[in-house]
Amino acid sequence: FSTKDRRNFIHIDFEEGLHKYMTGICNKHDCRMLQINGMPDHVHMLVNLSKNIAAAQLVLEIKTASSKWMKSQDPKRCSTFSWQPGYGAFSVSPSTYQDVIDYISNQKVHHKKKSFKDEFRSMLDMAGIEYDERYIWT
Repeated sequence: FSTKDRRNFIHIDFEEGLHKYMTGICNKHDCRMLQINGMPDHVHMLVNLSKNIAAAQLVLEIKTASSKWMKSQDPKRCSTFSWQPGYGAFSVSPSTYQDVIDYISNQKVHHKKKSFKDEFRSMLDMAGIEYDERYIWT
């Protein structure tokens, strides 16, 4: 998922702490974070989802708590931090975990060649998901 208005809020100073905080939320719900990484305006996570929580509920809790955490880190710079309302979630086979881990690990290199919007469109197309451009970037 992305930051609201795709603003570059996730400064390098906060990135590691934010990722650890999000991982802690997953752990609290018996979900295992397999990989997390991102860019200043979005984050990718590969999570082994517990049977005890729905993906939508986990994402809601991660976004709500991490937004509060970001604001507490630097109230001046992050007072308006928030995540976009939506998110993308895709199931992957355990046999592809390593490919997804490698992909997430190399976000900064990957995005030098391909924008997030192009990347997300490709993911939707590969999954056969129909979408309307007017609604996926809010």
